[in-house]
Amino acid sequence: MNTFEQRRSPPALKVLIVGFALCMLTLGCEDASPARQASTAEDSLIARAQPDADGKDDAEGEKTADTKKVEIGKNVWLLVDGDKRQVMVQAEVCLREGMLEHLMCRQRTKEHEAVLSADVDARDIHKGLILAKATPGKTVQFKEDGTVVPPTGTPIKVTLTYKDKDKNKTVTVPGRDWIRDFKTKKSLDVDWVFAGSQLLENPLEKDKPPLYAANGGDVICVSNFEGAMLDLPVNSSKNNAELEFEAFTERIPPIGTAVTLILEPILEKKKK
Repeated sequence: MNTFEQRRSPPALKVLIVGFALCMLTLGCEDASPARQASTAEDSLIARAQPDADGKDDAEGEKTADTKKVEIGKNVWLLVDGDKRQVMVQAEVCLREGMLEHLMCRQRTKEHEAVLSADVDARDIHKGLILAKATPGKTVQFKEDGTVVPPTGTPIKVTLTYKDKDKNKTVTVPGRDWIRDFKTKKSLDVDWVFAGSQLLENPLEKDKPPLYAANGGDVICVSNFEGAMLDLPVNSSKNNAELEFEAFTERIPPIGTAVTLILEPILEKKKK
């Protein structure tokens, strides 16, 4: 994967800039001491997600029960509960029926083929997942001989929460429940993986930092895209005539419904 250009930032900058520096480092930016700086950046952000000694919260975070919520970027937060870390994203329903290529896209990109859209910078979600200890793998690879190598990366459990106004209650469901196989009519039976998207040269301003491909819309995909941030670890065609998944209409609330996504890395347990 290519690298973001890194510039040193004054220590007085807010946590969002610190998080951006961390993302650049984790994606492999060249520097005299990247390991040390990455550790410092992560420690700074996670420290803000821990309660103060007197039980009060700082201005950058919000504490709910035992979980501390820290803003990473617009509509993206890191949730910290001890060693457990998750990423929270605010989105809304934009499609309830038809063939799908995405569970969630970036707002004003691919709403015609995604159930959810979110006004976010996909890089913020990427940063949050790294802070939640997920490891980006590789996006789908299409070989010249026709072979397709599915995406890899840390598995990510996606959970959706919304307010059912008719029943006046909060509903929480697996993200897979809103996607179904077009042929079998059964719910999606595999979790997404953190493929990590790609960095592309800016064709208009080649001296500028590269573009994060997932910001073109491929944030949480059900069809394999080279620029996907989260993708399915199976061969799932993006050709319109071969799409395999559709919206599970009966389970999806009305268009415009606010939905909170929780992205939780499924980490391997350390052996004792």
